[in-house]
Amino acid sequence: QVQLVESGGGLVQPGGSLRLSCTASGSFFSARFSSYQMNWYRQAPGKERELVATISRFGTPNYIDSVKGRFTISRDDGKKTVYLQMNSLKPDDTAVYFCNAYQVSVADYWGQGTQVTVSS
Repeated sequence: QVQLVESGGGLVQPGGSLRLSCTASGSFFSARFSSYQMNWYRQAPGKERELVATISRFGTPNYIDSVKGRFTISRDDGKKTVYLQMNSLKPDDTAVYFCNAYQVSVADYWGQGTQVTVSS
């Protein structure tokens, strides 16, 4: 059974920080974790899901402009885990954050999401 489990969401004040984690389980899937591009998406109420950050299987990160300099994506293939360190959080960052494992024509797996709320 393929599973991606996110954790680390919560309520934080503007300017605060959170670290999201996403861990893969399932013997077939997790054994190939290092082959996947790992992505973090988010979906705010009433808005479409958007890609926030990606990290290639070689460890190359990319970010949308609105989070550059504030968010850092990283991966630990030994732990089958991808992280999203979020600093200087803003109310506009409020959303459900989803982890995604992707490989062209091979894999497109999603976690259940974790809520991030930035509010004073």
